[in-house]
Amino acid sequence: MGKSWSLISHLHTVAGPSITLLYPLYASVCAMESPSKADDEQWLSYWIIHSFVTLLEMLAEPLLHWVPVWYPAKVLFAAWLALPQFKGASFVYEKLVREQLRNYRARYPRKGAAAAAVGGDDDDHKVHIAKAEAEHDHVQ
Repeated sequence: MGKSWSLISHLHTVAGPSITLLYPLYASVCAMESPSKADDEQWLSYWIIHSFVTLLEMLAEPLLHWVPVWYPAKVLFAAWLALPQFKGASFVYEKLVREQLRNYRARYPRKGAAAAAVGGDDDDHKVHIAKAEAEHDHVQ
């Protein structure tokens, strides 16, 4: 059992970074070099969600230390986000992140000098969002 357990432990330590970092890094570079915008969206979505999960993980580390299934669950979630068969990152971005951004922007529209200093007014952002949604709908 000792050698088998050692092999499983070693695979575990290689699988996590491979699924959460190496494959997404490679696929992101490939997406940047391809003419399609759909894969760019998938990988930008992945990195946004990965960053958010990493931040949450850092904040909740004392609690997660006591949850023995956290790391395997995180690796499975990252696989679902990253694998092209599932397009989980695009799904999560569409259903959660984009919806929260819309709610936030509707609740707190940027106006006046502060908006101009940051790069325009609320109408510019609405046009940008509409263009991005039109491109996204056209690609699918």
